[in-house]
Amino acid sequence: MNYNEIGIAALQEGKYEKAVESFVKAIEEEPKNAVGYINMGNVFASLGDPEKAEPFFQQAITLDEDAGTAYYGLANLYFNNERYEESSKLYEKAIQKGVNEADAYFMLGKSLERIDQTKLALPYLQRATELAPNDLEARLSYGILLANMELFTQAAEEFSFVIEHDEKNADANCNLGFLYAVSTERKEDALNHLKQAFTINPDYEQARYIYDMIQLDER
Repeated sequence: MNYNEIGIAALQEGKYEKAVESFVKAIEEEPKNAVGYINMGNVFASLGDPEKAEPFFQQAITLDEDAGTAYYGLANLYFNNERYEESSKLYEKAIQKGVNEADAYFMLGKSLERIDQTKLALPYLQRATELAPNDLEARLSYGILLANMELFTQAAEEFSFVIEHDEKNADANCNLGFLYAVSTERKEDALNHLKQAFTINPDYEQARYIYDMIQLDER
């Protein structure tokens, strides 16, 4: 077992000091190997220290421009720091370099969404749901984006899927209720889902407000 493997095992056990110590040894042993730097960046990212994590990811990219996980790690730091334009470019680079995972597509979609590139975000969120069809967060986000683009039928399918697998999901109930209210004649279904949303989460003011508005309109 090499130092990187020892460090990863320690990280999985929550032994951060041992992980750092092992990755330092891995870097000292192979200073031109990007893996040790990526692992060190991941440790500091896990510890919530982006300032220490960033230079390790950057050094990994300098050493190996095809290190997809280094781009992905750096993208996560930037996304969490609301640097969405930069994170979108880095997530895209990570995918190009082989990080073909649902999370990478999901985070690229969310980054583009945050900079109002809705149409560009849509295929990436769709791809995330294809790669991880049971990821309810991805399905919900994809549904919201579809609804915002007035693709109501597809959006309703996503919200319904989430509710089918998690009937206590307040966001999915609220969004489906609102969708029914604005795009169908199914007012009773809209009211039921909106009521479900603020019953699950009593602080869900948006759901309660829409519910009250529908009832006022019906009088």
